[in-house]
Amino acid sequence: MKTPSSDRPVTIKDIARKFKCSPSTVSRALNNHPLINEDTRKNLQEYAQKVGYQRNSVSLSLLNKRTGTLGVIVPTLNHQHETAIIDGLQSILQPQGYLMNICVTNESYLLEKEYVEKLLANRVEGIFLSISQETYDSGHYEHLESIIQRKVPLVFIDREYGGFEASRVTIDDYYGAFAATEHLVKMGCQRIAHLKGPHGLAVTEQRFNGYLDCLIKYQLPINEDLIANTNFKVDSAVIPTQRFMELPSPPDGIFGVNDQVAIGAMYVIREQGFEVPRQVAIVGFDDSPISAYISPPLSTVRRPGKQIGAEASRIFLGEIKDRTLPFENLILPSSLIIRESSLRA
Repeated sequence: MKTPSSDRPVTIKDIARKFKCSPSTVSRALNNHPLINEDTRKNLQEYAQKVGYQRNSVSLSLLNKRTGTLGVIVPTLNHQHETAIIDGLQSILQPQGYLMNICVTNESYLLEKEYVEKLLANRVEGIFLSISQETYDSGHYEHLESIIQRKVPLVFIDREYGGFEASRVTIDDYYGAFAATEHLVKMGCQRIAHLKGPHGLAVTEQRFNGYLDCLIKYQLPINEDLIANTNFKVDSAVIPTQRFMELPSPPDGIFGVNDQVAIGAMYVIREQGFEVPRQVAIVGFDDSPISAYISPPLSTVRRPGKQIGAEASRIFLGEIKDRTLPFENLILPSSLIIRESSLRA
């Protein structure tokens, strides 16, 4: 008995030649069609399994007019927040039979555009997108328009593109930043510095506005020398924090745009002989897993990453059932987690 060559995948035609029947008979048997004799079905299915036959999902998707695949585009997978969002998406969509293609842009507009084009070419049924820094900087959004033109559901997750008509699930970055800054004020801090994220990102600006409005509420001065941009990475906080601490009147509190830069600031402060939190209180943002285990444990703002993914999934499933549904703009609450890094005596 000669079996198909192992050099190429086994096809329905190979099985049909083996059993001297038509490919359509094999196809029906493999799909448990009731018109095919039960013994014939069993024999064909057992043989197909034995020789390693795999269905051609692309061909099936063309017939069924669906692929069961989705695109998820995120700036990075270096942070627990992004992986929590993906976990939330998977928890809802995988049981529904969807396969997710995870794409990481590393904050590149060109990569983001390329991923969108490839996902559309592969006929994904939906795209979940967290906008890259360069997309904000460049102001380009043609790739986003191409998603809408193809009538593919688009849901922004975590980071959105302001003014673009699509559903979005974000968190209340403004409130989280306001609460973090207010906590520092209540700890007695009078000169509160801010390690701000990349210019132009919605999350950066919302957190910055929360910081500013809190200082205004408590009639504290807004000092440009105490505001510096970072890129969300721990090393980007080193030079700005050194400059803060070399000022004639250094800050007594620092609010970092995320936990990474807050940890970087804490390292510099201690290297320069200052004590955390007695001399400088610090609060981050994200509640990354490491924040509770550094010394001292870092106060931070918790973001519900898994809930973002779950809610984005719900919105997507609703849109594919009813394309007339209005776009949703869901803002999830953030919460302040107080630990030792900000508890001044």
